[in-house]
Amino acid sequence: MKTATRSRIFALHCLVLALFFSLQYVLPDYHQLAMTRIMVLAIFAMGYNLLFGYTGLLSLGHALFFSSGLYGAGLAAYHLDWSVPAAFAAGIGVGFFVSLVIGLICLRTTGVAFMIVTLMFSQVAYLGSLYFSEWTRGEEGLMLPQAARGFELFGYVVDLTDAITRYNIAFVLMSLTLLMTYLVVSSPAGRVLVAVRENEPRAIMLGYNTFRLKLIALTMSGTLCAMAGATYALLFAYVGSSFGSIQYSIEALLFTLLGGAGTLLGPILGTVSMFYIIDIASELTSAYMLVAGVALVLLVLFFPKGILGSIRERWLPWLP
Repeated sequence: MKTATRSRIFALHCLVLALFFSLQYVLPDYHQLAMTRIMVLAIFAMGYNLLFGYTGLLSLGHALFFSSGLYGAGLAAYHLDWSVPAAFAAGIGVGFFVSLVIGLICLRTTGVAFMIVTLMFSQVAYLGSLYFSEWTRGEEGLMLPQAARGFELFGYVVDLTDAITRYNIAFVLMSLTLLMTYLVVSSPAGRVLVAVRENEPRAIMLGYNTFRLKLIALTMSGTLCAMAGATYALLFAYVGSSFGSIQYSIEALLFTLLGGAGTLLGPILGTVSMFYIIDIASELTSAYMLVAGVALVLLVLFFPKGILGSIRERWLPWLP
């Protein structure tokens, strides 16, 4: 990659992150809370994009990984009285283990079969969270105790009930996820993942172990999604079965498609756009999902590769 292109990419990412950081000082309370939620969901979308956008694997089961992190952190804090950092680590650990096991099973299939199998595992986990309602309280969910609303770090008390604190935690985690994703996709391994997406038989012919590469991609993707789930549980102090439903898998797909699959900033842009399309439309009409559907149809017609994907194809080929 040329130095000039790297400089453009670096400047663009710095500008986007600076914009998100500065918004906390100008947004009213409602939109500040909304942006906090958007940044957490953007982590979820970036994790999904790593598998779908760069590896070419369409999954309908990523709500499983999000809810793994959500329940891993939430149940540890609620039932075991773990501290916030320990519960957060537990959520990520559970997500890593679940995505590794699911990957070992599901990656034995391809195409539509892979999509269906991931959906089946996700639905089994969702129904399991409803069945074990004694622990999870199902759709009603759990409100985390006051002890899980803060922690001490280097002698400083971090208060998770404070809106600014939550905003900045979400911002830092989103920034780290964006950096990690960039390092992965710009590395030689990331370019091999793109090769697998474009032509897996040729990648196999060149000597690459595509099963291992896809397993690594799925595990990384699932772990990032679990981190998003753990963050959501601890920042908003709520854990519920609805986060494991197919709706959340579809939302991750829509966020990625809207912003541009296979682009670094696409999932962030897609999350912001879809969130506010639904939010604004819901204030105007009860048929807000119809409005969202029309927006997606227009997107497919005029931006078939998503917003940033189409911009990259037509005008700015240096966009990552």
